[in-house]
Amino acid sequence: MKQTILARRYAKALFMVGKENGSFSQYNDTLLTLKDVYQAVPDIALALANPMYPLDIREKMMEKVTASLSVDKPLGNFLRLLVQKKRADIVPEISEEFSALVDMENNVCQGHVVSAIALNDKMLKKVRKTLAKLTGKDVNLTTSIDTSIIGGIIAKVGDLVLDGSIRTQLAGLKDSIKGRE
Repeated sequence: MKQTILARRYAKALFMVGKENGSFSQYNDTLLTLKDVYQAVPDIALALANPMYPLDIREKMMEKVTASLSVDKPLGNFLRLLVQKKRADIVPEISEEFSALVDMENNVCQGHVVSAIALNDKMLKKVRKTLAKLTGKDVNLTTSIDTSIIGGIIAKVGDLVLDGSIRTQLAGLKDSIKGRE
């Protein structure tokens, strides 16, 4: 929980800087790339956060990482500050929080659709349009397949969950039959 609160604070601060100079979208892309680097090469994250290494070595390492990503000076300073404050290990959380702020700024939300079979483009477009009407925002959808739902779909956008699966309908029918006995 503490990491999430810290990540949110750092993300808000960076977002304000990025919004001020008009490069918050670029910052988002860079943070997402850095998050992927952290996941692909966990040794980088460990080295940047390890207090056993001298601070100047960790700073130089972050400079090399930022140079390879071609980041601008404010973002480079931000990432160096994370190393100095021993917060380099929460870059993935900061990236997630930052992405949420960018989505809010762009009136976009993230959604997930679970279906029993793969949905074609026409169905996905219809689901996206329906969810956009319900939320009042553009919806970026990810999909997954779960054959245990038998049929229908389960759509999740933020706290909103629309469960139109056959499995849920059968469970409801079973409960109503049991209630009559």
